[in-house]
Amino acid sequence: MASTCTGWPGHVEVGSLSQPVMAPAGVQALQVLTVLCGAPLVSGVTSHVEARLQGRRGPRVLQPYYDLAKLFGKETVVPEGSSWVFLAGPVVAFGCYLIVPLLIPVLTTYGLPLGYMGDILGGGMVLALGGFAAALAASDSGAPYAQLGASRAMTFGALIEPTVLFVVFIVAMITSTDLPYALAATVRSTSEAVRPSHLLVAAAFFLVVLADTGRIPVETHSGTLELGMIDEARTLEHSGAPLALTKWGSAIKQLVLYTIFINVFVAPWGLASSGKVIDVVAAVFSLLGKALLLGVVFAVIDNSFSKLRLFKITEYLAAAFLLACLGVIVFYVGGA
Repeated sequence: MASTCTGWPGHVEVGSLSQPVMAPAGVQALQVLTVLCGAPLVSGVTSHVEARLQGRRGPRVLQPYYDLAKLFGKETVVPEGSSWVFLAGPVVAFGCYLIVPLLIPVLTTYGLPLGYMGDILGGGMVLALGGFAAALAASDSGAPYAQLGASRAMTFGALIEPTVLFVVFIVAMITSTDLPYALAATVRSTSEAVRPSHLLVAAAFFLVVLADTGRIPVETHSGTLELGMIDEARTLEHSGAPLALTKWGSAIKQLVLYTIFINVFVAPWGLASSGKVIDVVAAVFSLLGKALLLGVVFAVIDNSFSKLRLFKITEYLAAAFLLACLGVIVFYVGGA
């Protein structure tokens, strides 16, 4: 049924019903708020499922929220000899992770006011900047384990970047653009979603997300054994609010990567095609549902394999890179 606008701003009349419509700026703010508030929930459910798979009772689903509230109320302790970088790093990283939801299709199929100010490569650079800020803060603490974790994180991040570049490269060739909204629109076309080149780069990005969220690590992603610590080592010297921002930022980064994988590469369905409040709210629940399902899949994968030795991580990332290269070759040779 055709929709006609009434004289009341922010509403659309459909038949005899008047449905409120959100302004594009409001929807964009809601995208950031959804990622900000939903990230701890996704982490909590994933940790709970992982504990159940290991035969443990595990933490409560809402435990990340309680932990954040407790940490924000704690005193901040600064290591002796550290500079302002130690405190600024978590803030910069947290801000970087919140910028990316402005660029990607979190809730809508149509571009929002700031949705076209950056492409996938730009979003990846912002995420990398957040990781660099966190590593720089860890190094500034002067603690050996924190510096070890920062060094490892930057090393593996450098190995991941070529794969991401190849994924962006093939995406740009398939869609003639590397804008996330354009790629999602292409994937919604069934004939485009099953192209061999697209499936290969989607698989490569899947492996990248597994590695970047610590689901195929040397040690468990929450472990404190120095031989295997990567992400956890970077937070050893933080306390109080900076530690809360670091942990919250890590959860946000995880949900952002899930969102890119789901809403850009694999399943960009359930998004709002208009600004109607009911459609936008449904898109919020759709995103969280898909992210929770992906988190459960990652938890199952994480508990199905033995932890890798440190030098084996490079082989794993090399496999992801080869998949991305195959995507480029298939696109050129097979025209798909």
